[in-house]
Amino acid sequence: MSLTEQFDAYRAWRDNLDRQVVRLRDWLREADLLDGQAAQRLQRVRDRLAEDKLNVAFVAEFSRGKSELINALFFADRGGRVLPSSAGRTTMCPTEISWTKGQSPGIALLPIETRAEGASIADLRGVPEAWQNFSFDPAVPESMAPALRRVGDVKSMTAETARALGFAVGDGVDGSLVVDREGLVEVPRWRHAMIRFPHPLLEQGLVVLDTPGLNAIGAEPELTLSLLPSAHAVLFVLAADTGVTQSDLSVWREHVGDGPGRLVVLNKIDGLWDGLRPDWEIEAEIASQTRSCAQILGLPARQVFAVSAQKGLVAKVNGDSDLLARSKLPRLEAALATELLPGKRDIVASGTATEALRLSAETKQLLGTRHAAIMAQLDELAGLRGKHEGVIAHTVAKVNAEKEAFERGLREYYAVRSVFSQLSNTLFSHLGPERLRAHARQTRDAMARATFTPQLTAAMENLFSAARTSLESSERGIAEIADMMRAMHQKFGGQHGFALEPPPAFSLREKLDQLDQLEQSFRRHFGSLLNLLTRDKRTLTQQFFETVATQLRRLFEQGKRDTDHWLRAMMAPLESQVRELQRQLKQRQDSIRRIHETADSLEDRIEELSASRGLLEAQMRELDGVVLGLEAAASPSR
Repeated sequence: MSLTEQFDAYRAWRDNLDRQVVRLRDWLREADLLDGQAAQRLQRVRDRLAEDKLNVAFVAEFSRGKSELINALFFADRGGRVLPSSAGRTTMCPTEISWTKGQSPGIALLPIETRAEGASIADLRGVPEAWQNFSFDPAVPESMAPALRRVGDVKSMTAETARALGFAVGDGVDGSLVVDREGLVEVPRWRHAMIRFPHPLLEQGLVVLDTPGLNAIGAEPELTLSLLPSAHAVLFVLAADTGVTQSDLSVWREHVGDGPGRLVVLNKIDGLWDGLRPDWEIEAEIASQTRSCAQILGLPARQVFAVSAQKGLVAKVNGDSDLLARSKLPRLEAALATELLPGKRDIVASGTATEALRLSAETKQLLGTRHAAIMAQLDELAGLRGKHEGVIAHTVAKVNAEKEAFERGLREYYAVRSVFSQLSNTLFSHLGPERLRAHARQTRDAMARATFTPQLTAAMENLFSAARTSLESSERGIAEIADMMRAMHQKFGGQHGFALEPPPAFSLREKLDQLDQLEQSFRRHFGSLLNLLTRDKRTLTQQFFETVATQLRRLFEQGKRDTDHWLRAMMAPLESQVRELQRQLKQRQDSIRRIHETADSLEDRIEELSASRGLLEAQMRELDGVVLGLEAAASPSR
């Protein structure tokens, strides 16, 4: 199955899962079982499906054929190149390519001077006036080319200004900028580019990130601390004629590294097709170069893909199957299609369908409680047939006593709920923005006072330590709440004769892992001697806060939101069961009282309950059908 076909299949799967979630929502509404909490939970599931993106990043030093590879993999159906590709540097700033229905085609460019404002790219996405926009007509190549070539724009400025914007200025080693005879350095004109391009793959959620070389990666910490780590796949592009150069190795070790979704592409193998050697000899050289690259990067050879992006693009445009096979591009496409998308589907299924299926299970429990109560009432009323008034009066007293006992149990439930609220508030105090802001202020003040490099790095590391302490305290609070609610579920269910689903498992372990990854990226980017020596303290402080502190804030916001959803999901089934028991007790009390007062109503009430039982059993069968559809749609089978 081709990459395009696999994307089509992925979208069809995601749309089907969304339809099953809607089916569950509509069924709950028709059955009068959709309360506000359940509606919010299902809407979150649908929102996650609608916002699902597949981020694929391309990383390389300049002149490795990155842009041409993107054209060949994703945009050959346009009959030519979408991204500019020619000799020299064509991409000077990180470039995102995406499409959402309702947008107008064009390119938005963020001026390099915005670095001086201390705002991250993520923050500036919500500030339209910060970007310069240029529209184009995708159907007219003549209008597209000039707009897209802007990603290669550069400008000259003094070395001092460049340093203030975060660029390393030196002798060209490790990507530093070199001052010319006039005392100027050449920097990218733009800090970031977002191309809005209508294309089926992009409409289905594909987001392509094209990154420039080492200099721009090093100068834009947000790339290495946010954009690259969040990518579902990172394609590291090398050139077959150079292999792994020293700068390639620096980019790999410091900014990419081995990990899930990391593939290496050895591009430009067509440079070895000299027309003088036999094919077997050329293939042997390609295989040798592939093994060499894998060994240097510390990867298995199967993760290195030798291709010719340029010949692959030409072959696709011209329909030349022989040339396409020789370009070896289909093997890379197959790897993306068979490894990336199915893995992404499993992640989406576990993150969305699990919530919907849990709500279904809670609803099934509720219906089961309702069914058991109706059966108990039928048995009780059947036992009153032909009994004298004294027996009925005794039953009335018995039901009243049960109601009083239930209300005493409710007082214990409300006490536990009060403790739950107190523990939740303590938990949110650890995850709340106020505490993190206070730590950030202390860190900024310490960095401002620092006079030596160790003091500067110690101040930055203290922020990570404070963040870790808050997350670990939150993790302990989560465990305490889970233990308390687990005991409450068992006790309350045992007292009233039903089994509640155990509280959903939850942990902030993933956030702690993300914090570890962020700290490792921080050490690579900010901890290097070159960064500390070539950037002044003010620039380092600004970059640290517009990247690291921003990432920490997002991590805590996500942790707080996830924790809030967990707390609500934990209380919802218990509260639903309490309301159901109250309703059933009231109905039972009313039925017995009416029978006590009017003997003729006994058979009528038995008939009403029998009809209710039939309707309820039909509902339970319908719910089973809805759940089967949801389980089938969410199946992770490949």
